[in-house]
Amino acid sequence: MLLDFGNGSLGTLQRHIGLYDVDAICLSHLHGDHCLDLCAYHVVRTYSPQGPFPRVPVYAPADAPGRLAAAYGMPDEPGLETAFNFIALSPGTVDIGPFEVTSALMNHPVEAYGFRVAHGGRSMTYSGDTGETPELIRLAKDTDLFLCEASFQDQPNLPPDIHLSGRQAAEAAVRAGAGSLVLTHLVPWFDSSRIYEDAIRVGFDGPVTLARTGAAYDLGAAPA
Repeated sequence: MLLDFGNGSLGTLQRHIGLYDVDAICLSHLHGDHCLDLCAYHVVRTYSPQGPFPRVPVYAPADAPGRLAAAYGMPDEPGLETAFNFIALSPGTVDIGPFEVTSALMNHPVEAYGFRVAHGGRSMTYSGDTGETPELIRLAKDTDLFLCEASFQDQPNLPPDIHLSGRQAAEAAVRAGAGSLVLTHLVPWFDSSRIYEDAIRVGFDGPVTLARTGAAYDLGAAPA
């Protein structure tokens, strides 16, 4: 199961699993850096001589089929629904394979969701893109692994209701009682080491790391 599928993801994905081994996809929102490689994956699943393949369920905001078909830009084709079964997201919990996936609306200029994925007594929470919101704290409550966006360096007069700073991400982790914090959505025009320093000054008790390509996180066994 993939959480988001932004531009460049498809190439990286193949370092870890087979090209056709994706069973489900969750898209937090429809900004290009979170969804555009679904168009390339449509080509993979549609035109491979090994096909046709079963449609992959895609949990996404309701206008995903139209928005992504427009991005794909092939009006003579029926649309991406030939490769994907789009399921409109709404706040709540669904079972996706062995996982219990909870979606909650985040604070972003477009319809955007965070995800909590639970299995076997362990959980991870992914903020997607968001500004400060109580919904994020509720979603991440007591989660083992908190992947939280930290797009901004902490400074006065940050734009509200769009992204978090490293400090705000760490404060959310403290309030949620998360086990560990991974700072994500790091942008190239800000110094990631500064964002990390902003986060660790908050005094969060668990480990704090910067997201990196290829990282793996072991949540361990659930407590008896």
